[in-house]
Amino acid sequence: MSIFNYKHWMQLSPKDWVLRIISLGLAIVLWYFVGGEDIVNKNVLVRVEVINLPRDLVISNQFKKEIEVSVSGPRSLVLDIENLAISRQIDLAKATPGTMVIDNNNDDIPVPRGVNVLRIQPKSVILSLDKLIQKQLEVNPVTIGNVAPDYVLKEIRMEPDSISITGPETVLSQFEVLRTKEIDIGGLSASTQKQIPLELDPVIVDLIGATTVTADLVIQVKTVKKKIPNFPVEVIIDGVKQRVTPAKVSITVALPKTLIRKKVDLNSLFKVTATDEENDGQMQVKVTPTKKFSNPIQILKIDPQVVTLIAEPGQQNTDKK
Repeated sequence: MSIFNYKHWMQLSPKDWVLRIISLGLAIVLWYFVGGEDIVNKNVLVRVEVINLPRDLVISNQFKKEIEVSVSGPRSLVLDIENLAISRQIDLAKATPGTMVIDNNNDDIPVPRGVNVLRIQPKSVILSLDKLIQKQLEVNPVTIGNVAPDYVLKEIRMEPDSISITGPETVLSQFEVLRTKEIDIGGLSASTQKQIPLELDPVIVDLIGATTVTADLVIQVKTVKKKIPNFPVEVIIDGVKQRVTPAKVSITVALPKTLIRKKVDLNSLFKVTATDEENDGQMQVKVTPTKKFSNPIQILKIDPQVVTLIAEPGQQNTDKK
C-alpha cells in the first residue's frame, strides 16, 4: 500500500503539488483560528428590523426594538458579532390589521458561520397593526378668569382652528377635539393675542409632538341701549340756519357702559344734521359723534329719518324768480 502511495505521489505534476500544499496550508490556518480557538458563550443585543410594512398600516404598540441572543463559537468570531450590526428582520409584506405574534427562531439570527445561536429572549415579538388614517381635529380654547368689569369676551379665534393628524385608526377614533392649556383672561380690557400650548394626550404627542397655537382674544366693552328724545336738527345752507319740520328727532344709540358710568350729557355726544340730497326739500337726517371714542358708538335708529325744509317767504319769491 505504501509503495502504491509513493508511486502515486511521484506521478503528481508540479502544478498538483502546489495545489495540494496550498490546501494543506489553508486547512492548518482554519484549524488554528476555528478549531484551535477557545469556544466561548456570549449574550449580545440584536436589533429588531421591520421591513416591507404596507403603506396603509402602522404599528400602534410599543415593542422591544432589541432582543437578547446567546451565542456560542470561537472567541474571535463571537467577539466580532457586535461589530457586524446584524439584525432580526421581520417581514410584514403580507400583514393585515390586527395583532401578530412573531416567534424568534434560531435561524432568524444571521450569525457568522461557525457561531451557534443557543437562546433568544424574548421568544416572540408582538406587533399590533392598525389601519393608518388622517383625521381633522378642531382646536377648542379653554379659559380661566373673567375679563375686566363692563367688558365681555366676544370671540376667541384660533390659528389654526383645526389640526390634521395621521395615525392609527383605533387611537384617533378616541378623539374629536384638541383642547388648549388654560388661557388666563383675568382683568383683560382690550383685545390681545396669546401663544398657547395644546393640552395633548401622550398618544397624540407621539404623533404630532408638542404643539402651540395662537389665540386671538376679541374683547369689547359692554354696551347699553339708550334713546335720546327731542334732539334738535341743525340745518345750515349758505351760512344761514334753516328751519325744518319736525324740528326735533329721537335717536337710539348703543353706548359703552364705561361712558354711562361717567354720567356724561348724552346730547353733547352727538350732532344731528340734515341734507337735501335730491334737492326736493326732503332732507335725510344724519347723526355724527362730536368726538372720537376709544370704544365705538353705534347709531341704532333715527326717528324720523326724513325732515322737510321750511321755505321762508323771501326764499319762495326768490325761487319763483
